[in-house]
Amino acid sequence: MLCIKSPSHDPYFNIACEEYLLKHRTDEFFMLYRNQPSVVVGKHQNTLAEIDIDIVKKQGIKVVRRLSGGGAVYHDLGNLNFTFIKNGKEGKMVDFKGYTEPIIAALAKIGLEAKFEGHNNLTINGLKISGNAEHVFKSRVMHHGTLLFQSNLHLLAQLLYVDKNRYSDRAVQSVLATVTNISDHLPQPMTIDDFAQHLWEHILTVFADATEYSLSAEDKVHINKLYEEKYIRWEWNFGYSPSYSLQRKIELPSGTITIALDVDNGNISNVMITGSSFPRYVAQSIEEALMGRRHETDVLARALAGIPLDDEQRNTIVDGIL
Repeated sequence: MLCIKSPSHDPYFNIACEEYLLKHRTDEFFMLYRNQPSVVVGKHQNTLAEIDIDIVKKQGIKVVRRLSGGGAVYHDLGNLNFTFIKNGKEGKMVDFKGYTEPIIAALAKIGLEAKFEGHNNLTINGLKISGNAEHVFKSRVMHHGTLLFQSNLHLLAQLLYVDKNRYSDRAVQSVLATVTNISDHLPQPMTIDDFAQHLWEHILTVFADATEYSLSAEDKVHINKLYEEKYIRWEWNFGYSPSYSLQRKIELPSGTITIALDVDNGNISNVMITGSSFPRYVAQSIEEALMGRRHETDVLARALAGIPLDDEQRNTIVDGIL
């Protein structure tokens, strides 16, 4: 098993790296990485339904969709991520508990009693420290998980603890849990770098075939190709969301309007505006301007630029339909 410490804190690079190692290599891997502040959503989620988009934009939080299913998670430099990629036989590759056992053992070595609970969580004293997900590709499986060590839990809550009923869809919804940082439970203080090194050395010790590996120049070429063509693109991170609908009442200085939208592949496929806040011809112009557009702030603002609305009306409408 080749063991990698990612050279990057870029979430787009690290999630692209996972796909490359899973789909384009045949070796088995273990990888550790940390990301800059970011939200990583599950493959089958409606991204907008899982995040507070206003805080994402104000804080410059990166949003990336991963290959595996499950719920949205928050990453920052106080969170350590681990990934196992293994070969296996059909029907015997998914093993959430098995892949977390080395992590539980590593935590026990530093005086922490972690437990595997539910479908995919690790907890300390009933509080979640790790969420895990898996993805099977042919005869290979990727298992990855978070380890909240010293993360900004306040920002995590602001970003992820949102109203899940804002959209009507069949997407996978995140299951909220009360979380805690590993560092708050340590009998002796340690830094996240020390913690990462401890886990690294534990894996190298308990897996007889484990050997250190650095990404080659060729590896990075392929990873960067996925990075550019998939993982930094709106089409994957937002547009891949399952179809959804929404209906919003929007208060304008001149009265209330109701806007109903259907969104497919990230693009508005149907729009209807009702209310007497402005003439029907203006409402119709807005409907026509929004049709076929990306359900995304900047695109919608540009689409409404030619409509006879003042800035306050335009901004209120755009904010209201996200």
